Amino acid sequence: MSDLPDTKGSPVTRISISMPEDLLQELDVMVARRGFESRSQAIGAMINDQLLEHKRQLGEQVMVGTITLLYDRSVKGLQKQLSDLQCHHIDEVISSLHVHLMDKQMLEVVLVQGPATKLQAIADAMSTLRGVITGRLQLMAATIPPVHPLTRG
Repeated sequence: MSDLPDTKGSPVTRISISMPEDLLQELDVMVARRGFESRSQAIGAMINDQLLEHKRQLGEQVMVGTITLLYDRSVKGLQKQLSDLQCHHIDEVISSLHVHLMDKQMLEVVLVQGPATKLQAIADAMSTLRGVITGRLQLMAATIPPVHPLTRG
């Protein structure tokens, strides 16, 4: 293994991997279709996704992410339930955006920050409500600086 300078100034380490030829061919197709500059860039992105998933499963690391919901806005009381959940978790919910779609559907994106297990619980509470068509939590290993530092007086 050798250390090489990254284009962003961070050192990178060269490694070697082995894989079956058919898997390599599938990788090359994916690299081309998604527009990666190289196999290394694609594999690095995949490893990063898996490391984030691992951290999410561990649970208590503070992470930032989004809860994306698609729901039927005509279901009575659903929007109030979603709003109440956001208010109940005001320490974790940073912001939300909703967009009216066709056929009485609504897309809502909720920006959240907190321990991964708690964010997953919030996402589960939202996505299992009657009228929610689909819901997904996407996390990143980053945090948002406090908007207003609390002053204790």
